[in-house]
Amino acid sequence: MHCLNRIRPVFTYPLHGWLTYRQSCTQLFVGGLSYDTNESILKDAFQEYGEIIEVKVICDRVSGKSRGYGFVNYSSEEAASKALKEMDGQLLDGRNIRIHYAHRGGRKGNQV
Repeated sequence: MHCLNRIRPVFTYPLHGWLTYRQSCTQLFVGGLSYDTNESILKDAFQEYGEIIEVKVICDRVSGKSRGYGFVNYSSEEAASKALKEMDGQLLDGRNIRIHYAHRGGRKGNQV
């Protein structure tokens, strides 16, 4: 019974916790990329929705080949929102891509 006293809500304010979990409304996770998709192809596909701060395609440390996902960071929430709505499920380099807001996570606690 004494263990119940240690249980605390994870988030005091639900909106705060959700935004903290999601990290940023300007950074998008792009999954389902072709292994041939590089950062310039990804940037070309997303730049029509707004000013891009950074594009990153995640590659394997050993082989240097794409792992099939990446990130696009916009300068505004509006641009990111528009890109998410317009690009989710679209064809890029022969693959249907999936778009989500990026969040903190990863296998080793890395910030994504």
